[in-house]
Amino acid sequence: SSFASPPVPLSPPLTIRNGKAMLPKMGVGAWAWGDSLFWGYNPKEDAELEEVFRTATERGVGFFDTAELYGIGRSETLIKDFTSRLIPELASGTSVATKFAALPWRTKRGDVVKAAKDSVRRLGRPIDLYQIHFPNAYANEAYWDGLGDAYEQGLVKAVGVSNYGKEAVRACHASLARRGIPLSSNQIQMSLLYRSPLDNGLKSTCEELGVQTIAYSPLALGLLTGKYSSTRYPSGPRKNLAKKLWGGENGAAADELFATMREVAAAHGDAPLSQVALNWCIAQGACVIPGARSLTQLKQNLGATEWQLTSAETKKLDDVSSKLPPLVSPDESPFPKKDKDTGLVMFDS
Repeated sequence: SSFASPPVPLSPPLTIRNGKAMLPKMGVGAWAWGDSLFWGYNPKEDAELEEVFRTATERGVGFFDTAELYGIGRSETLIKDFTSRLIPELASGTSVATKFAALPWRTKRGDVVKAAKDSVRRLGRPIDLYQIHFPNAYANEAYWDGLGDAYEQGLVKAVGVSNYGKEAVRACHASLARRGIPLSSNQIQMSLLYRSPLDNGLKSTCEELGVQTIAYSPLALGLLTGKYSSTRYPSGPRKNLAKKLWGGENGAAADELFATMREVAAAHGDAPLSQVALNWCIAQGACVIPGARSLTQLKQNLGATEWQLTSAETKKLDDVSSKLPPLVSPDESPFPKKDKDTGLVMFDS
């Protein structure tokens, strides 16, 4: 369907000025698009995913976050295909963030540039925001040089990092600043079940440097949607997380969090719990990128941009979420904690 004029965006799209990306409140995470390993993707889903993509764009939420690792390039290719079938007015309202995989055998700045070129080819467009997906145990400084090179060569319009701790964000920010290139963002795990970046000073370090936070897994892999409970666990790899949340010594604190979420939802016209969880992240000043594989999920997520938490509600949710330990301890994270060549702490949450 063609619009005489595009609808008013719920969340202003990504804008970039002098290499600095100004992020919207919400984007769409495309990890599950093409990823069969964790999410059990099947190409039969493509028609529905395309509908999700088009509807998000029509509703003014045209910021999509992907990565070369998602479906080993498949997620990027799907975004290119879906964009090619949009009317031009809508296509021009889309922006794409993707990521460089800091794999152990990639050790040179040129590896970042080559990967950016490959992503540009799969996406069929320059990259709006190019991020280092996670730290490596070495070669991190070479990656920052490569990010700067990709920016200077016009392959990418803005640069960011992901899963970087406080010290790493400072060092990368300083390295790029020497070339006059801003560090736009740090994409980190953040949710009511994973508050570590708020409690350990990572979020405030980013704010101090003018680095925006993108919150991934804002729904804690679906555990904050209200779909699951102490009597109903998800299947697959997420089952153990649910068991840990409700089945252990923190079961009562988890129940208190969900009771508070239901109370807040009731005060906003019985909003879905997922909207409470997303709005809590937005209230912390983050851009949230929940995944969506169906129109139902997408519309539920988009609904969060139509209302806001009061400061009292935010505080109440802060208080109850503080009683729970992070869903996965940062110590159990697979990311290298330190650069073994420089001693720099790369990951803290």
